[in-house]
Amino acid sequence: MHLFILLTLSFSVSINSLEWGQTGHRVVGLIAENHLTIKAKDKINFLLDGNSLANVSTYADDIKSEKKYDYISKWHYINIPLDKKFDEIEREKDGDIIYAINKCIEVLKDPKYNKKEKSFHLKLLVHFVGDIHQPMHLGVKGDRGGNDIKIFWFGNITNLHRLWDTQIIESHNMSFTELANDLAIFSTNQIENEANKPIDEWVEETRVYTRQIYLESPPNSKLGYEYRYKNLPVIKSQLYKAGIRLASILNKIFG
Repeated sequence: MHLFILLTLSFSVSINSLEWGQTGHRVVGLIAENHLTIKAKDKINFLLDGNSLANVSTYADDIKSEKKYDYISKWHYINIPLDKKFDEIEREKDGDIIYAINKCIEVLKDPKYNKKEKSFHLKLLVHFVGDIHQPMHLGVKGDRGGNDIKIFWFGNITNLHRLWDTQIIESHNMSFTELANDLAIFSTNQIENEANKPIDEWVEETRVYTRQIYLESPPNSKLGYEYRYKNLPVIKSQLYKAGIRLASILNKIFG
């Protein structure tokens, strides 16, 4: 993630440059690490040469400027009309976030891929599991997932995608470690239930929030404390779900 600062921002930003900010992605990575089995931790440590999931969580953004990775540009999101389910739409021929997650899992499971290939797709997986829980990554194509919806956040002009990507989180004034430690919000039974849900359920759960955001945040909305108070718990829940679901995937792959 390139920027997550609270100030007046350029409005003409590509949807592909915006996902959970660094803080959000690192929270997901750290929560996942806290729910890994010892065996999974050892195998992941080998693939990442000692790097943590939190540290590699923004890798998919870090490589965007390299032309050879243009083929994954559409893997960060999926555009779904608000009145449709994802299995009712025509999917992107170049892939989307659901394709990307399944592709990464496939590579990590298949022994024919070498360490370098598995490491690459593991880094992508950490990022994309985070992205799919950011409601505006399942937004409408016509406004580029909220990038073209101008709003005001504490008096400063921004856009709806960036607000949900970074600005609500950053206004909480916590480091990613503090925020991750603050998110032990589910019981053991809830964790098990959330961890075992399939990807299509993640999508439909997240889209409940997507629809709500579009309804409650029309263009030129003036948003601040009340909006943050209402929606910060949503973001915390989504980050936590992303972390435990990522851990579940990795535990199933690596043992």
